Amino acid sequence: MDIASIIGLLACLALMIFGMVFGKTFATVASFLHAPSALITFGGALCCVMASYSMPSFVAGLKSIGLIFKTSVMNVPEIIQKIIDLSNVARKEGLLSLEEAASDIDDEFLKKGILLIVDGTDPELVRAIMETELVSVEGRHKEKIGFWENLGAMGPAWGMIGTLIGLILMLKDLSDLAAVGPNMATALITTFYGSVLANWICAPVATKLKGKNDEEMMVKEIEIEGLLSIQAGENPRVIEEKLKSFLAPADRGSSGEGGGGEENG
Repeated sequence: MDIASIIGLLACLALMIFGMVFGKTFATVASFLHAPSALITFGGALCCVMASYSMPSFVAGLKSIGLIFKTSVMNVPEIIQKIIDLSNVARKEGLLSLEEAASDIDDEFLKKGILLIVDGTDPELVRAIMETELVSVEGRHKEKIGFWENLGAMGPAWGMIGTLIGLILMLKDLSDLAAVGPNMATALITTFYGSVLANWICAPVATKLKGKNDEEMMVKEIEIEGLLSIQAGENPRVIEEKLKSFLAPADRGSSGEGGGGEENG
């Protein structure tokens, strides 16, 4: 479970409620609850986005919010170490020995690359196949990211639509001047809801999904470079240094500690 996502969203909610009740009673929160305004803003934004996607893509986009609460299972230093271990096996026993090693790997992308190498596929073709799959995966990720960016853009727009509807209805009947203030406040609630949808939900979800996509793309690029280096017969120590260049300097010391030693042994 991604604690940062949970704490961040709950803290934002708490701060909004604090702003509503500060200097007042907790009952003030009820003033910000208005079913027609919520229906116009949230319903209008969702329906507009639905019209922009196919139904399967729309449903998949909604479900992707669950991804921000899942912690990443990708340990980049461990992946680099695994590739270095594979390079030592290939250097000692040959590329064909990697087929047995592939059976113990859960990463389907890495396993596919290993089997392509074992089959004797041309290095350029291996790169082309792997990068094509990488582009395909990133395309699916960007579709989900785009869903939340579009929904975030629609929120304030539909909030403004709701506010304009409220203002028009209010201005058509100004006979009761005492009701102008409450009616104006009600009209502005949809703008508030639109900002909440865009900035409390959609922006954090889209940003988190972008981060997860960038991390996965980096891991897959590391795997591609590592596999091609193994196929080229490069020294495991050289492969280690090449792959560690993908990491931040502070993280480079935690991977590949045993790569060179195994090769020398």
